[in-house]
Amino acid sequence: MTITNKKLEDAFVKYESLLYEVENKIAIVTINRPPVNPLNTAVFKELTQLMTELESREDVHAIILTGSGEKAFVAGADIREMLELDAVDMLEMNQISRKTFSTIENLAKPVIAAINGLALGGGLELALSCDLRIASEKAKFAFPEINLGIIPGGGGTQRLQRIVGQGIAKELLYFGEMITAEQALEWHIVNKVVPSENLLAEAKAWAAKLAEKPQVALRMLKLAVNSGANVDIESGLTIEMACFGNTFATKDRKEGMQAFVEKRQPKFTGR
Repeated sequence: MTITNKKLEDAFVKYESLLYEVENKIAIVTINRPPVNPLNTAVFKELTQLMTELESREDVHAIILTGSGEKAFVAGADIREMLELDAVDMLEMNQISRKTFSTIENLAKPVIAAINGLALGGGLELALSCDLRIASEKAKFAFPEINLGIIPGGGGTQRLQRIVGQGIAKELLYFGEMITAEQALEWHIVNKVVPSENLLAEAKAWAAKLAEKPQVALRMLKLAVNSGANVDIESGLTIEMACFGNTFATKDRKEGMQAFVEKRQPKFTGR
């Protein structure tokens, strides 16, 4: 990813472990703690802050989240930090990380994880909190926590099984073994696998498509899917109906339907 000196300077002034740039309605956020970009308390707080800021920016319609370098997306939590924590301190860190993952999962804008390398433990939990996941063919995935005498604490036991089902989730969680990008694709952990050199371009292409969609409808769609996943079918249908009603009150709905009738491309304004 090419970042101008000014953007690089601005990113470092405000965020010690994150880089970001905004262009053509797309924000690219890079976790920058080489060589393997581990997550610690400071990174969690920065991610929550930056994602919240990007959510409020009208010039951002879609977000790409990736890791610096080619070795890792995020190779888990910072074990050096965790080693010094007692149970009370760990609970506090766990609450901070939970806020970060929930913020990303429930952000009003779509978030694409561009998984450029290892996605282990907390790194895989971070990817699972995103809406869509594109992986480099060199990426590898695992929940190795069992081998450290702990379990995932950032939503891994919950989000994973909702995507792949309990059987596959338990296989990954119980054994703690690494899987390839192709296996992750087969198990629907990722949506697409591409050559490493094409990863960011593919993520940008997806983000560009999403950036041109009617923003209120996209927000309501995400809300309906996420909220409906955690309730019974009747409650889910009620949520869907409310979200559908909200889209009908927008100018973009009228423009989309008018464009369809007139056989032309719609010009959405986000209103």
